Amino acid sequence: MPRPFCRRRIGHLPGKWRFFPEGSSAVAPEIVTLTLDELEALRLTDLLGLYHEEAAQKMGVSRATFGRILEAGRKKVAEALVSGKALRIEEGPVELVETPGLGSSHQRGIRSVPGGYIMSPGKCGYRHGPGLGPGGFCFCPQCGFKKPHQAGVPCVQERCPHCGSAMVREGSGHHRLVEEKKSEKGE
Repeated sequence: MPRPFCRRRIGHLPGKWRFFPEGSSAVAPEIVTLTLDELEALRLTDLLGLYHEEAAQKMGVSRATFGRILEAGRKKVAEALVSGKALRIEEGPVELVETPGLGSSHQRGIRSVPGGYIMSPGKCGYRHGPGLGPGGFCFCPQCGFKKPHQAGVPCVQERCPHCGSAMVREGSGHHRLVEEKKSEKGE
């Protein structure tokens, strides 16, 4: 029986989630997918210059696991650069830790994805993102049901009355991600 998967801790979300080769004429270029934990391993070692042991501690994994994550990330980036492929950063089951001096409000909050969550710990341990104000709608990413947002109640705490899925705030980062994935699939 394999060991249970541990959430890897990351300290940074990328500003851009996709990179395409300049001058690419292909309508649908081949895409290399880089996970957030692979990006974090690259950031900690290649950008910040941390030793593997220290970087592994920051991510909450063993040094050996960190080495495998880093190797996979470097291989994917090299493949994209050398082969002229697009590079997409994919969300996954990671925990977003607060960056010292910046607070958690600069990050994007909580996003639910099929493989897990990206969580931004807020004050008092409550996980939330920046509020979007009193108006708007809660949206079900599974069936598309919409209902008016109730002030003071985060949409993620609401359940869809039709399918039981957690709802998301219309216009939020997660809602945009759902819409983007639907447009990719042609739905």
